[in-house]
Amino acid sequence: MNLDSIEEIGPATKVNLTNAGVGSVKDLVVRGPYNISEITGLSIEKAVELCNKARIKLEELGALEKSFITATELYNKRQSIARISTGSRCLDELLGGGIETGSITEIYGEFGSGKTQICHTTAILVQQSKKDGGLEGKAIYVDTENTFRPERIVSISKARNIEYINSLENIIVAKVFNSSHQELVIQELGKIIENNNIKLVLLDSAISHFRAEFLGRGTLSERQQRLNKLMHMLIRIAEIYNIAIIITNQIQSTPDIVFGDPYRPTGGNVIAHASTYRVYLKKAGKNRIARIVDSPYHAEIEALFSLGEKGITDPI
Repeated sequence: MNLDSIEEIGPATKVNLTNAGVGSVKDLVVRGPYNISEITGLSIEKAVELCNKARIKLEELGALEKSFITATELYNKRQSIARISTGSRCLDELLGGGIETGSITEIYGEFGSGKTQICHTTAILVQQSKKDGGLEGKAIYVDTENTFRPERIVSISKARNIEYINSLENIIVAKVFNSSHQELVIQELGKIIENNNIKLVLLDSAISHFRAEFLGRGTLSERQQRLNKLMHMLIRIAEIYNIAIIITNQIQSTPDIVFGDPYRPTGGNVIAHASTYRVYLKKAGKNRIARIVDSPYHAEIEALFSLGEKGITDPI
């Protein structure tokens, strides 16, 4: 998987790529030609050639799907897709067995609806054995709103009879301070994923810094372009490294809606199209309602779950 496996990459180009933070064939595919050209100074034609060669190399090694396969092959492959339990059987059933690897699951809702609690719970459960709903891997928690609490990891682990010291050790936290820092952290995920057996990336939340920094309609276009670039990089990371990605999203009120739910997820169509699955959370007394809003194959159904000492649990 190293850069030397591509003949077109000579010593000088390799040094150039390495200095820019691109250390493997997978990094080339994740970054894409335009980003490679921007960070290295290579011509766009050369960057396109290198990225295409990198993709072919991954296909040859079986690390990436071939460009053309039959639907039967794809169906058989999807039968073995790994999933991570959310901690609630009801919520797992809603998602077809849990959080799916190789895709992005977006969770949005008002404050206190359980978004961050899902992130904390899945960060612990991904470490467990497959029979216990995990993938025996670690998690990366990208914290943009200062919501990650190690104390919560300890309390959930104790309530589930899981060794909390291991739970803490197997979660890598990246605290993000602004939108530019968030983009940099996402770009550097590849090295962390490969070196630490990462199976789950949590981005809580995806749009917080962008909403705070890009104010007014005059900056909307630039904000959406940067969000689009960020989301497509996450898509490539999920597919190439075969990991699950959960992003949380905020909601905004739509005053012109007279009937029905006036709340909509932020980020517009950029986040809507990039997310594989969208789950809307609502409060319902002591319980929470999760509804599949968008999915390639799930029905638009609802499920109840609850928040407790164990994090996410079945409804009370």
